[in-house]
Amino acid sequence: MTDLPMPHALVPFATGFLLSASLIIAIGAQNLFVLRQGLRREHVGAIVLFCGSADAALICAGVAGLGAVLAAVPELTALLALAGAGFLGWYGVQALRRMARAEAMVVGAADPVTLPRALLATAGFTLLNPHVYLDTVLLMGAAGSAQAAAVRPVFVAGAATASFVWFAALGYGARLLRPLFARPVAWRVLDACVGIVMLALAATLLVHAYGAWHTPT
Repeated sequence: MTDLPMPHALVPFATGFLLSASLIIAIGAQNLFVLRQGLRREHVGAIVLFCGSADAALICAGVAGLGAVLAAVPELTALLALAGAGFLGWYGVQALRRMARAEAMVVGAADPVTLPRALLATAGFTLLNPHVYLDTVLLMGAAGSAQAAAVRPVFVAGAATASFVWFAALGYGARLLRPLFARPVAWRVLDACVGIVMLALAATLLVHAYGAWHTPT
């Protein structure tokens, strides 16, 4: 990856790791979905791999200059916001409907999700959220571009490592909460939170899209 001595490589690696961690460790649509799938123990490895790989690819693209392109084309982010708002709104309504169904309130009681459907939902939460591009492509891209050319691959490696570590901890660590979620009321609370967060995020994306379309050029 680089011929830098270990002490010199450690600083950009740690910088990328800490910056990436600070951006992804937050309550959001993607994290809530990974948590829910981890609680159900459905396709956790594939979902973690997808989320981490997508972040790594977007960070690489940002450092390579894609962030500047997105910043210059606000209409593209507006379209992403509209698509994301529709997707999150639909998922939020589904979560609230699950909350109202008592038979779906225990681990494993609901119908299992197939791997293609799980990955499709993961892709939606990951790629239809403009905030993902703001964090990984624009912010991480700008920070990575500010590094010396020789250490940019190390910075990207650190940022990608943080993403994989977080999603693995979230997906596989969720099983520690399974005793709590053996009670139906815990699932009601989780799905209520998921539904509210998804609908709130959908509303913010609609506002974002409106602002992008009406920003003077």
